[in-house]
Amino acid sequence: MLVSHLLYFSLTSILISAPPAADEQFEHLAAQFVDEFPALSPVSATTLGDHRFDDRLDNVTASARAAEVEFYRGKLKRLEKIDASKLSRANQVDHALLENHLRSQLWRIEELQEWAWNPTVYTELCGGAIYGLMAREFAPIDKRLVSATSRLEQFPSLFEQIRKTLQPGRVPRIHAETAVKQNRGVLSILDNMVHPQVARLPAAKRERLLMAMKRAKSAVDEHQNWLENELLPNAGGDFRVGRERYDRKLAFTLQTSLSRKQIRERAERELRRVRERMYKISQQVYQEQFPFTQFPETPSPAYRQAMIRAGLEMAYRETPQRGEIVEIAKRSLALTTEFVREKDLITIPKDPVEIIVMPEFQRGVSLAYCDSPGPLDVGQKTFYAVAPLPKSWSDKQVDSFLREYNVRSIHNLTVHEAMPGHFVQIAHANRYPGKLRAVLASGVFIEGWAVYTEQMMAAQGLLDDDPLMKLIALKWYLRGIANAILDQAIHTEGVSREQAMRLMMEDTFQEEREAAGKWVRAQLTSAQLSTYFVGYLEHNDLRRETEDAWGDLFNLKTYHDKVLSYGSPPVKYARALLLNKDVPQ
Repeated sequence: MLVSHLLYFSLTSILISAPPAADEQFEHLAAQFVDEFPALSPVSATTLGDHRFDDRLDNVTASARAAEVEFYRGKLKRLEKIDASKLSRANQVDHALLENHLRSQLWRIEELQEWAWNPTVYTELCGGAIYGLMAREFAPIDKRLVSATSRLEQFPSLFEQIRKTLQPGRVPRIHAETAVKQNRGVLSILDNMVHPQVARLPAAKRERLLMAMKRAKSAVDEHQNWLENELLPNAGGDFRVGRERYDRKLAFTLQTSLSRKQIRERAERELRRVRERMYKISQQVYQEQFPFTQFPETPSPAYRQAMIRAGLEMAYRETPQRGEIVEIAKRSLALTTEFVREKDLITIPKDPVEIIVMPEFQRGVSLAYCDSPGPLDVGQKTFYAVAPLPKSWSDKQVDSFLREYNVRSIHNLTVHEAMPGHFVQIAHANRYPGKLRAVLASGVFIEGWAVYTEQMMAAQGLLDDDPLMKLIALKWYLRGIANAILDQAIHTEGVSREQAMRLMMEDTFQEEREAAGKWVRAQLTSAQLSTYFVGYLEHNDLRRETEDAWGDLFNLKTYHDKVLSYGSPPVKYARALLLNKDVPQ
């Protein structure tokens, strides 16, 4: 009897002291991470939809970076103790995402060190600090204004930290020039978004906000003076990140099995294939207009180039006026939404979406972007932001830009940014029940989906199966291909501006203003421009594989909804979940 009791207590002790199952361990760690990491960047936390820190600004000092490193190393150490092979399939995906994120963040702080040489990180931070509070109605206006007051009171200290952190000798000139242009953008947010609401506060809080705005404006002006007279003249860094750092950043960004060389090879093959398709379409539309045209059996490269340009010129006949782009984008959103509904291509979320003029502090990198609510602010408004044309542009530059963004191009832009591109995809993704996957979204999945929808919508017959719409969609795909080539050529091969402009203007038919803007963007960023092409390849490959697997049961809407139901993981993980494949380790 005594032996039985001893055995019972021994077994009970073992059961009590046994470690929790792998899934339980991981889910506890994931929940802790989602709860704790927003505090590292209060401004980013607001964007995510975590409003616990809305009255705070980021700390960009050396001690803050050391605390970040300690945080990420601690979480990585705990993660490494969990055997991923014993997790559920969904948790295996999230385990891989968290590991990549932790290692990536450590590498960015310790090796890439953008905190020391990229001033545009800070112009985005300062503008986002107030814009993130004012753009969406996640809380009553008086509460958001009080948070804005607190953040504005901290602006002088933040700018001082920034000036002590940036190392002018390491700052590339293009980054310094862009920061000079962007820095004052925060003042337009105060004038346009904060000041009109000041009267909503009681007297004491109103006076405090007005004083905070006055001091913040002085701090912005002081920082502008430093940017122009200290940083810019002494900016001596190289914008090219170099082969080793580029490859490392590319691997963290893409999370793909494709190497830089393989990406380049596929891009060059696709470039030839797409140009051939554009030639055939251009022949078709040209002959419809000039039915007695005789085409050579073996056209020269110059003839093919001229024929594609002739087809594009037909599309360029329909261009917006200088101030019409936003209005045409609004009409385009209605048109593409109706088309998606008519064709029943995907479930359209009920979330609100609004087309706005791009805030000044975010201009200078791209014409448009989709500003979706964070995954912790599900259901809030999405902004499809479009930049106005710079007032300094000549008539020739304006004409170049409007040819690039002709009416059909704006339809394609709307497909990419909103319907059924970023707006639809991110609204679906934000509803994925696991918040870890939502906050660690893959840019490759997101941008690849948007490019995929461009080609899908054209193939489905957007604009009554208009061949010129197909031609413009293919031209946009050429831009994605050129992005991938340009990205690695600039940062690992030393390609010159002239060579880059030739690739964009001759090989991929971009107008001068678009190409010039992309040259600037490619200098300011690295790895991100590859996400469009690589993501498209992976989405396109996945659809073909699914069509083969499902056979006669394949339905486009079912497929789209299912793919988007997994959040925004790298496509290889969506493939594993969709087709019941092994989760890549």
